[in-house]
Amino acid sequence: MPKINPETVRATRPGWSPTPRPCAPPARRAAACPRHLLGAEAGGVRLRAAAAAAHTGTRGGREWLGIYKFRCPAVGEGTKPCNKQWSYKEVRRVAVLSVSEMRHFEETMARLAAADFCDIQLCPQCNTNVVRKDLSNLCVQCTICTADKKTTYQFCWQCRRKWNGWDPRSDRCNNDGCANKDLQLLQTCPTISLPDVEGATSCPSVRACPTCGMRVQHNQQHCKNIHCPRCQVPFCFLCLKLKSECNQTSSPYKICVGGVAPRQTSIPVWHRK
Repeated sequence: MPKINPETVRATRPGWSPTPRPCAPPARRAAACPRHLLGAEAGGVRLRAAAAAAHTGTRGGREWLGIYKFRCPAVGEGTKPCNKQWSYKEVRRVAVLSVSEMRHFEETMARLAAADFCDIQLCPQCNTNVVRKDLSNLCVQCTICTADKKTTYQFCWQCRRKWNGWDPRSDRCNNDGCANKDLQLLQTCPTISLPDVEGATSCPSVRACPTCGMRVQHNQQHCKNIHCPRCQVPFCFLCLKLKSECNQTSSPYKICVGGVAPRQTSIPVWHRK
């Protein structure tokens, strides 16, 4: 299990964000999953492949980083997948994980699960997980390094180097090259169209979720609404309003009344309840 530093602040999960699923009516789950657990040997092979894909962050050739929940890969009635969530105990048994795989999976799952509740960042000096308290301050103190060195050790939450300059600051430290790469991506990403949505053209291909700030992409299929894979709040990818608000004035398959929202100039902070 990873160590969690009691000094905490908001973090950005490293790596590319997963492509969220379109906001479409959920399919009815087919057969009860226990029979798939007891199925043919091929079921275990499929699960092992699915588990490995979730662990490495790949699925169908696309990046799905941050996945730590496993679902049954078996096909139930017709062509509908079972999709029932499996406990890690079931995954470990059916996928026949080795000791080293179990250790690696458990450490990774613990870190990703913790990030759902308190975003974490690694201290660049001791590699301890740190969570900051003041979300508006990039200057963070590592209590582990401070105790070990007998002197205050602070680092920049954004560039992960030893803090340079005055604090508190919310934009950057004085280290060369310190910049908010997520914000830069929102400003420079290419544009896309949504073929299934009437009038939806020239929309930035990457958006920050208006609720939690996670970077997300639309798969350019179905309606304009998506579910954020982090906070699970549905919103319109075009106007960036919550789905419930946008649907009051326009159809999920038509351009919003106010058109496409401009590129975001700030990243929302998730105020967890």
